[in-house]
Amino acid sequence: MSEITSVAGIIRHHGRERPDSVAIVDGDRSCTWAELLERSQRAAQALAAAGVGPDDRVAFFDKNSTEHFEVFFGAAMHNAVCVDPNWRLAPPEVRFIVDDAEAKVLVYHADFAALVTAIADDLPHVREFVVIGGDGTGPHTDYEAWLAAHEPADPGVPSGPDDIAFQLYSSGTTGLPKGVLISNDNFFALLPAASEIWSMTDESVVLAAMPLFHIGGGGWAVAAMYLGCTVVLMRDLDPMALAALVDQHSITHAFLVPAVLTFVLLTPDLDPSQLSTMEIVVYGASPISEEVLTKSLEVWGCEFWQAYGLTETTGAIVNLPPADHDPAGPNKHRLRSCGVPGPGVELRIVGDDGHELPAGEVGEIWVRSPQVMLGYWKRPEATAEAIVDGWFHTGDAGYLDADGYLYIHDRIKDMIVSGGENVYPAEVENAFMAHPAVADVAVIGVPDDKWGEVGKALVVAAEGAEPDPDEILTFARQRLAGFKVPKSIEFVAALPRNPSGKVLKHELRAPYWEGRDRAVN
Repeated sequence: MSEITSVAGIIRHHGRERPDSVAIVDGDRSCTWAELLERSQRAAQALAAAGVGPDDRVAFFDKNSTEHFEVFFGAAMHNAVCVDPNWRLAPPEVRFIVDDAEAKVLVYHADFAALVTAIADDLPHVREFVVIGGDGTGPHTDYEAWLAAHEPADPGVPSGPDDIAFQLYSSGTTGLPKGVLISNDNFFALLPAASEIWSMTDESVVLAAMPLFHIGGGGWAVAAMYLGCTVVLMRDLDPMALAALVDQHSITHAFLVPAVLTFVLLTPDLDPSQLSTMEIVVYGASPISEEVLTKSLEVWGCEFWQAYGLTETTGAIVNLPPADHDPAGPNKHRLRSCGVPGPGVELRIVGDDGHELPAGEVGEIWVRSPQVMLGYWKRPEATAEAIVDGWFHTGDAGYLDADGYLYIHDRIKDMIVSGGENVYPAEVENAFMAHPAVADVAVIGVPDDKWGEVGKALVVAAEGAEPDPDEILTFARQRLAGFKVPKSIEFVAALPRNPSGKVLKHELRAPYWEGRDRAVN
């Protein structure tokens, strides 16, 4: 499908070439490519009436839904950009993103009416508010009436390789979120992964369970749509209902975070036969224990790929293939890695002095690839810091082995410096996760008068277990250098995570660093 060169081309092509095929399944409703094209064209005309044109932004605020794609493609037909704030954010955070994007239209679901009402007066760029699923009595335009008031016509605005396809906001786990600018070329550089690595075809049925404001949700779904797949949406990611959904719609492909795989395994009376249509599970965004992975391979009965990437790299840039997922095989050590670079991806491991490090040594991971973002929206200084001479500085610490496999240690900013020694929490967490009484763990740095800072492990106990802290620490000492072993353990019910599955370590650290000028010691 070389004739598709922009995200708007996806809906134009498939609406014409496969009009009667199902494009989206969304709960108890579905739409064909022809229906999606028509409604996207109506959305395009409605946006034009609100003054939206090339390079403008449109905000969409809802959970996973068909309407997201109608607005996404409708905006793309103008060479405009759809921006989806994280619907789990607080009102001031949502206001910041919508205002930062200078969105001219805000489309939202009635479930979030109270939040939108609270911030509406502080959004000077928004010219029109449109509500999905309202009762028609509120002050804002009803979505269905908004579409119906306009004829289905494609404005036909061209979109070039460097025009923006996605503006996704970084997780914002520290500081204010930044708008990541992903061009058509960035996105199309990802597509070989979908077809050549993950084996999607136009016959595939692809689950979109992760939030569409995330590259693992929206990027994954649109990559599948490029190939003409049917996309099955989960409005709310319910691990207990996932197997039944796979069975109901004969789903073949899914991207899931390890926490979801864990919860699926805990589903009462799980029937693995419901997963029999699955061909590929791609997982990533956070570490996975060998126990969870081994059980998941058995239960799902399909090929597993691990993917490592960032929003700034348009998602996956490193992949661990199914051949390296044998816990009993000769290369079982590779299960601790996230794989090898994908097509067109170059990696460097760089030390503090800016020099490339040899195999086995830990440093910052740098990436050069056509998938690397153009930059951050209206943040030239942040862009210049992140991309230097074509190399994107990921902020992740890791190393390459002699065979070119990448091993992640941690975020550079999460590194603990204890007595002058660098401790990477992810390495410590992997050791803890090997203990049968540990279901989940996060290691953070806390102040220490002697060592500056020391490690503290926040542990979620496995179901039915009553672990002894001293026994777990002894277990860890058998696997780690003494300076890496946390000085204390605290048991917690659960760890806070963002929608992409990453632990919010700044929330865990904050109480221990309260009243100090900086979170290092």
